[in-house]
Amino acid sequence: MAIPDYQTVMLPLLRFLGDGNEHNIGEVVESLAAEFDLSAGERQQLLESGQQTIIRNRAGWARTYLKKAGLIESTRRGFFRITRRGQSVLASKPGCVDVKYLERFPEFVAFRELRHERADESSAPIDSQADATPEEALDAAYQRLRLDLDAELLDQVKNASPSFFERLVVELLVRMGYGGTLRDAGQAVGRIGDGGIDGIIKEDRLGLDVIYIQAKRWESTVGRPEIQKFAGALQGHRAH
Repeated sequence: MAIPDYQTVMLPLLRFLGDGNEHNIGEVVESLAAEFDLSAGERQQLLESGQQTIIRNRAGWARTYLKKAGLIESTRRGFFRITRRGQSVLASKPGCVDVKYLERFPEFVAFRELRHERADESSAPIDSQADATPEEALDAAYQRLRLDLDAELLDQVKNASPSFFERLVVELLVRMGYGGTLRDAGQAVGRIGDGGIDGIIKEDRLGLDVIYIQAKRWESTVGRPEIQKFAGALQGHRAH
């Protein structure tokens, strides 16, 4: 049997998670391979990049889309489980679950619209047009993968530990061109601990001045009270 596409995989994946327990992608891939009666060769068939098997890649994208629709959720690193909404979908016994089906959920629609807006798409996506050239189809696929990867990375950052997030912010500033080294800046992170200073970075390579950092992982605008607290902490360090 041919390796199923990622949309064909969605409903079997959801059924596998129907037990309510948390599972990892490896367990899902094994279940799908058995359900679709894939041969040993098909189970090991790689993408053109050679970095991942095709069935694992398609299972991964099916998981991503189901997650964006609120049918499954992450429980801890590398593990996920079905949500109440996902259980409700299974109880309705749908004939199939694909992208069109997922469009009934507002979170998924918002996710799709955000992707299109960021890609500056004024018309239908190229990958939905039958007359697209190979070059156009490849470019559209590349842009889709980049946008989906952006969304996944953002989720990982939001779910990471506070210390990881603080170090990420410092590393970003160093790579933006501020002075000093990652080693210098990294040693400052997490050891200040007074008044909400999360890190210190040199403003120039000579170290004549420093920048005090507070890392905020907020969904909305940081409010006046938090800014005032940080301003007070800066006064304590005689910063200007």
